[in-house]
Amino acid sequence: MIKFSGFGDEIGPDIEEQMKVLAGEKVRHIELRGVGGKNILDLSDSELEDVELKMMDQDFEASAIGSPIGKIRIDEDFDAHLERLKRAAEVAHLFDTKYIRVFSYYPPEGGDIKAHRGEVIRRMEAMARLAEEGDVVICHENEGRIYGEGPKECLDILKTVPSGNLRAVFDPANFVIAGYRPYDDCWPLLKDYVEYFHIKDAKLKEHTIVPAGAGDGQIKSVLRDAVKHGFDGFVSLEPHLAKAGQFSGFSGGDLFVTAIRALKEILDSIGAEYDAK
Repeated sequence: MIKFSGFGDEIGPDIEEQMKVLAGEKVRHIELRGVGGKNILDLSDSELEDVELKMMDQDFEASAIGSPIGKIRIDEDFDAHLERLKRAAEVAHLFDTKYIRVFSYYPPEGGDIKAHRGEVIRRMEAMARLAEEGDVVICHENEGRIYGEGPKECLDILKTVPSGNLRAVFDPANFVIAGYRPYDDCWPLLKDYVEYFHIKDAKLKEHTIVPAGAGDGQIKSVLRDAVKHGFDGFVSLEPHLAKAGQFSGFSGGDLFVTAIRALKEILDSIGAEYDAK
């Protein structure tokens, strides 16, 4: 069965508001990225405990930690960044989730990230080893301007660093914005590594973000094939319908509901079972 989740901070900064909107659509998982205007990794232990208690009170669970790990330049200090991944693992365990979203680094100022493949792989290997030691799964998301922007580079990371603790997040809209057709160009290469979906759609020509099914993301085809081959993980809404930023996006409550219902319509049309009915 497919499990629904979403980046609650796209609804608003308050965790209780996030849960209220999600619960209204029978979604009981949340991908933790921003709470109270802070990234989840920047919250103090007491603040994290407060979030945990509020989630338990509302019968909510975390699907993943939506971390910004890997969203720094390849020439920036890696050791300090690796310590941040250790914190992400601690937070994941606190919220009883094994998943941490990660990225594969921006180029140096004015540079080409593909010229730094060796350092990207070294860092991803170190991150995978830490994930193994910390008993978490880091899920690499395809993202604009990082090494893993396109499907071949994503596959390069996943094949060169073979680890059950390094998997893929598949984001159709990010592939569209990068100039790819997700089902035709990306899914055949990556489907064996995909552990998790981030759901947003995009129109290639206009470079605009739209609800699932309204763009060029081929989301129905991707999800149909995923379900056919037994996918039973999380689909996490990251709609970006009002604003898309480098480290977060915003939709607001009403547009987030629009995004949830658009995805449900796709899942209903392909006969998929999901937990938010």
